[in-house]
Amino acid sequence: MKNQNVTLRKATISDGKMLHMWRNDEETRRQSVNMDEVPWDSHIAWLTKSLTNPNRTLLIAESLGIPVGTVRCDLDHEKVPPAELSWTVAPESRGQGFGTAMILKAVEYFGGPLRIIVKPSNQASLKLAEKAGFRKIAKTPEMTTWVRD
Repeated sequence: MKNQNVTLRKATISDGKMLHMWRNDEETRRQSVNMDEVPWDSHIAWLTKSLTNPNRTLLIAESLGIPVGTVRCDLDHEKVPPAELSWTVAPESRGQGFGTAMILKAVEYFGGPLRIIVKPSNQASLKLAEKAGFRKIAKTPEMTTWVRD
């Protein structure tokens, strides 16, 4: 891993513009479940709701005080395990080891067990899942499901 100096902080409404830019990045959209570009009004409504949702934690990963990505944890007690992680590495921070560092930090932050869902075509996230100690438990042509106890 090239850079392990990552900290996590809770996202705020002031992170909205940055998160919107990251979400609408072409590569981010290509690897997302919902690949549509998200309009600003929809994004800010989602962010406002996310920040007050007791079953969602939205974190900003930083290195030396500079945002390098975001990690979200959603709780759904009808699924096993109930906690699902998702993440985005900032476009300008890709390929520098931040993805693995921020997911390992998130695992430490949330504990376990955790679940992630990754597109089979998303090679970077599949490698990251393995590096972070997740194991694949299911695969469809659209998605793979991984868990970490």
